[in-house]
Amino acid sequence: MSRSTISTFKLFELFPDAETARKHLESRLWPNGPICPKCKLTGKITVRKGGYYRCNPCSFDFTVRTGTIFGRSHIALHKWIYAMYLLATARKGISSMQLAKEIGIRQASAWFMLQRLREACAGDSSLLKGIVEVDEIYIGGREEFKHMRQRLNFKSSGTANKTPIIGMRERKGRTRALPIEGTNAFSLIQAVRQNVEQGATIQTDEYQAYRRLRTEYKHEAVNHRLGIYSRNGVTTNGIESVFAVLRRGLHGVYHKASQKHIHRYVNEFAWRLNEGNVKRHSLERLESFIKAVVGRRLSYQSLIAPNGKNPVAQEC
Repeated sequence: MSRSTISTFKLFELFPDAETARKHLESRLWPNGPICPKCKLTGKITVRKGGYYRCNPCSFDFTVRTGTIFGRSHIALHKWIYAMYLLATARKGISSMQLAKEIGIRQASAWFMLQRLREACAGDSSLLKGIVEVDEIYIGGREEFKHMRQRLNFKSSGTANKTPIIGMRERKGRTRALPIEGTNAFSLIQAVRQNVEQGATIQTDEYQAYRRLRTEYKHEAVNHRLGIYSRNGVTTNGIESVFAVLRRGLHGVYHKASQKHIHRYVNEFAWRLNEGNVKRHSLERLESFIKAVVGRRLSYQSLIAPNGKNPVAQEC
């Protein structure tokens, strides 16, 4: 057994039921005692039965679930912890169908559960620094593989009806990826400005749109068209390896992610490279996940498609 992970059997020994999971979450989220999620006070809180607490100054009843991704969920907390463990340790993710079988819930509930967990994967919003590799890809199916009634005109661009994703990765550091409106110069530069500290070194391929970054960043490029992928330390191999894992996960595990939800899937893969790095012990990765759940409340109404169709069928 690797020293950087624990087995599923060991995890079940640590959290055999909902009560042990609740106590563990409370010790991590409230290290100095219960905190009222409404008024943020720590004193004058009455302990009640079943993990409930009452804040006496504001008369607010709450649990460790309140104000987190677990809020208003009927799924037991030890099942939540197991789902977090699976998402943090699975290299390419875990499908809602598989999770439903693992913890004994409906596939629709597992899909909603995973979307909540992905919402917590938004992660650190601080700017990237140093040497940052930047590249972009399009996510979406090929027209010839679609059903006839879903196909676009084949004369249209190969990127039609696909979602552009920009990826940024610090050299030996953090990864950031997000959907953008397009791959024009304005969209790319705006995304870089919002995520990379000015004055940093930006390394890209030969795409012309990146040249406008030279006024605010040190821009270095490598020309892939000439078959050059690394030149004097200038390369985009790091961010391209991120995209390789992202593609394999979306195509091989999730099969399809709609434009409405793609940002959460991208957040999941970026988080797994940052906080979920395999060099860290799996329990440390789990602790990072637990700390990220606060303030990430996500309702089902914000997930369902506006046309009334059930988005659960969009991913298996």
